[in-house]
Amino acid sequence: MDYVRLGSTGLKVSRLCLGMMTYGSPSWRDWVLPEEDGRRCIEQAFQHGINFFDTADMYSLGVSEEILGRAVRDLASRDQVVIATKAYFPVGEGPNDRGLSRKHLFDAIDNSLRRLGTDHVDLYQVHRYDPYTPLEETLEALDDIVRAGKARYLGASSMYAWQFARALYLAERHGWARFVTMQNHYNLVYREEEREMVPLCQAEGVGVIPWSPLARGFLAGTRKPQSEDWGTTDRAKSDDFARKLYFAGCDFQIVERVKNLASRRSVVPAQIALAWLVKQPGVTAPIIGVSRPEQLDQLVAALEIRLDDDECFALEELYTPHPVLGHI
Repeated sequence: MDYVRLGSTGLKVSRLCLGMMTYGSPSWRDWVLPEEDGRRCIEQAFQHGINFFDTADMYSLGVSEEILGRAVRDLASRDQVVIATKAYFPVGEGPNDRGLSRKHLFDAIDNSLRRLGTDHVDLYQVHRYDPYTPLEETLEALDDIVRAGKARYLGASSMYAWQFARALYLAERHGWARFVTMQNHYNLVYREEEREMVPLCQAEGVGVIPWSPLARGFLAGTRKPQSEDWGTTDRAKSDDFARKLYFAGCDFQIVERVKNLASRRSVVPAQIALAWLVKQPGVTAPIIGVSRPEQLDQLVAALEIRLDDDECFALEELYTPHPVLGHI
C-alpha cells in the first residue's frame, strides 16, 4: 500500500480510504450490513495496509461509528489509524439535531467521540454546506474543536466551489483552522467537479477524497438500462438515491467502455473505474465501499493498474455534462 500526504498537510494516508456507510444497522437502510460482516472487511483493510477510514454520525444513526471504534480498539493501534467522521445531517428529531450551528457541532463531536471510543478524530468534516447558519459561526466553532484537541484536521464535503472558496478565505482571514480536504462526488460518470472544484483544491493544496468512486456500484457493470432491472445486489435493488444520480443513456455507454477495457485487461470493471479515478490530478484517496472482503482485494489490486492515455481517452470521450448532483 502506498501512503500519500493528505492535501498539503504532513499527515500520511493510504491511497484508498474505506468508507463505513455500508456497515451499521439494516433497519437504517436495507443494504446495510451488520457488525460481523463489517468487521471482516475492516480487518481485511488493515491487512492490506489501509489506515484511513471514513464514517459519519448519520450513518445508521451512529452505529457505524460504534462499529469502527470497536474494530480499531480490537484490531489496531489507535495512533496508526486515521479516523474521519462527519456532521450535518439529522441524527435526531430535535430542531438542533442537524446543521452546522455552534451548538450542533459541539454536541455532534462529543457524541461521535463517545461512539468511536476515542478522545479525538483525525479528520472532522462538514457533511454538506449549511445555508441557514452563518459560515463564520460554523468556521469558528470548528476552529474551537481543533483547539480543544478533539479534531486534528478539518474537511468539507459536497458544495459549490464558490462556497468552498469563501470558507477557505474566511478561515485564512480570521486565523481559524482551514479545511484541508474536500470529499466530493466524482467518478467516471459524474465529472462536473473537474470544472471548478478540483482546480480550486489543487490551487489551494486541498486533498480530494471522492465519495462514490464507483458510482454506488454502477461502474461495476451489473446494472441494466431497463427501469425494472436495477441490478442483482440488495443495494442495487433498493438504492433509490443512485437512480437519481446516474442511469442516463450516456452513463451506460461509458460503462460499456469500462467493461470492454476490463475484458481486454483481464480485470473486473470496478478495477478499471478506480484506476482511472486514482490517476486524475488532485485525487488523494477515493473512499471505497465494499460488502465482501474479496471486493476489497480487487480494489486494492486496482492501484497497480496503469492506464495509458489512449485508454483514458476512450473512457472519457463519451461523457456528457450532468446537472449538479450530490450537494444535498
